[in-house]
Amino acid sequence: AIVWDEYLTGPFGLIAQYSLLKEHEVEKMFTLKPGRLPPADVKNIIFFVRPKLELMDIITDNVLREDRGRSPQRDFHILFVPRRSLLCEQWLKEQGVLGSFIHREQYSLDLIPFDGDLLSMESESAFKECYLESDQTSLYHAAKGLMTLQALYGTIPQIFGKGDCARHVANMMIRMKREFPGSQNSIFPVFDTLLLLDRNVDLLTPLATQLTYEGLIDEIYGIQNTYVKLPPEKFAPKKQGEGGKDLPTEPKKLQLNSAEELYAEIRDKNFNAVGSVLSKKAKIISAAFEERHHAKTVGEIKQFVSQLPHMQAARSSLANHTSIAELIKDITTSEDFFDNLTVEQEFMSGIDTDKVNNYIEDCIAQKHPLIKILRLVCLQSVCNSGLKQKVLDHYKREILQTYGYEHILTLNNLEKAGLLKPQTGGRNNYPTIRKTLRLWMDDVNEQNPNDISYVYSGYAPLSVRLAQLLARPGWRSIEEVLKMLPGPHFEERQQLPTGLQKKRQHGENRVTLVFFLGGVTYAEIAALRFLSQMEDGGTEYVIATTKLINGTTWIKSLMEKLEPAPF
Repeated sequence: AIVWDEYLTGPFGLIAQYSLLKEHEVEKMFTLKPGRLPPADVKNIIFFVRPKLELMDIITDNVLREDRGRSPQRDFHILFVPRRSLLCEQWLKEQGVLGSFIHREQYSLDLIPFDGDLLSMESESAFKECYLESDQTSLYHAAKGLMTLQALYGTIPQIFGKGDCARHVANMMIRMKREFPGSQNSIFPVFDTLLLLDRNVDLLTPLATQLTYEGLIDEIYGIQNTYVKLPPEKFAPKKQGEGGKDLPTEPKKLQLNSAEELYAEIRDKNFNAVGSVLSKKAKIISAAFEERHHAKTVGEIKQFVSQLPHMQAARSSLANHTSIAELIKDITTSEDFFDNLTVEQEFMSGIDTDKVNNYIEDCIAQKHPLIKILRLVCLQSVCNSGLKQKVLDHYKREILQTYGYEHILTLNNLEKAGLLKPQTGGRNNYPTIRKTLRLWMDDVNEQNPNDISYVYSGYAPLSVRLAQLLARPGWRSIEEVLKMLPGPHFEERQQLPTGLQKKRQHGENRVTLVFFLGGVTYAEIAALRFLSQMEDGGTEYVIATTKLINGTTWIKSLMEKLEPAPF
């Protein structure tokens, strides 16, 4: 039997479904929780857990409550994901249960494939650990993951990076390579370039509302390990004359990845361009079903029947996405969504970033969700290279008086992370950065985009712009701006064994792996996929990250959960 740390079930589900584990003699699966372990007629019980102390307490409880008198006795084993922890083992030892575990191992789960061009470590606290707690464990795991990738797909000849964490990861990779000379492999390199980017080089992008189809699904409903849970009433099969008396109450769970043809086509489009694609598809599908009336001969009928499963899958896929699009449209056409977006776009294009914003004040007064407020205030701060002390104090006071003083720690965390801070040196660098990197485009074409700024309807993600400029004409052209962004920028070359250097064929694309340290949003992924598909782009991108994030999950990871005082 396997006892799962609940957070790990999602990522592991992408690698090994329950059916596969069953074939390998896993009889039962339980979620880790305090109390006695459920009865199961098994010889071995394996705990799969992250090395966190609060989980060790639960395991201790499970082990101590095990009935030692029962026969046959069950053996315990523990697997730490992704690394063993001395602290946890010491803790178990002090509780007197360490000896109960026959095997104590680690399962190094570094990069998990989410899609054909997307890998994630799903380490939710990586950003907080690196920037608030100066804990670089996740960077070590990132370096390990990249070493594994190189062992499988060849040494990556060029490494570029920007940011302190990027520098740290590159140093660890170079050192690991030196320490394991045997890791020189004779595999022809798949990747030409690795680009390491710190999340704090571009704090702006995740704060803005993503406007691609996939980005909006994530903003509104949250995508977890490629699955989304949606309100069920839109998906109830409509039967005649029943008058919807038994509506489903369980949320509808759908898997979203590019294995689904329609989703692969619309996921990265701006939401305003999705409707027309869906209606076109609807016409094509109903025309295909009409064909059956024209099928006369046995051969034609047979041909039609052979296409039926594919057509039915396409029809149900279309029905699902039409429902999701309707749900999203209800929100994007609301007044509040529009007001919020207008303020975001004003900040990003540099309008009124230096004074207290009326809309934000109104939202605080109406006690809108705190995360929404924090996203806007942080966005304003980032677009102004920090706020004037007077403005900052005003916001802080309003937030604390409305939402409670326990949030003072959260505000402190946001300041430490550089998201909400006073302007130092009295200079706002953002306009220079915006103009040099063309981060704001006034004439954005959402239907047939010609620039990455379509993913935010006007704002081009800074991180992706850096990747784009690195490919052409190179970072030398933007030295001045790079100096304004936090952390060093650097380039390393890794020697390839003779005979493995690439001779580029004419018209052959370069492949760049972009690794976001601290998280990446679906809109940035969409922008990189857009660059991969550009006719004259010449570069294909594969994306890796410590975690898939959006503004809400990101801010949430920086919030301190303090229980308000009981009096």
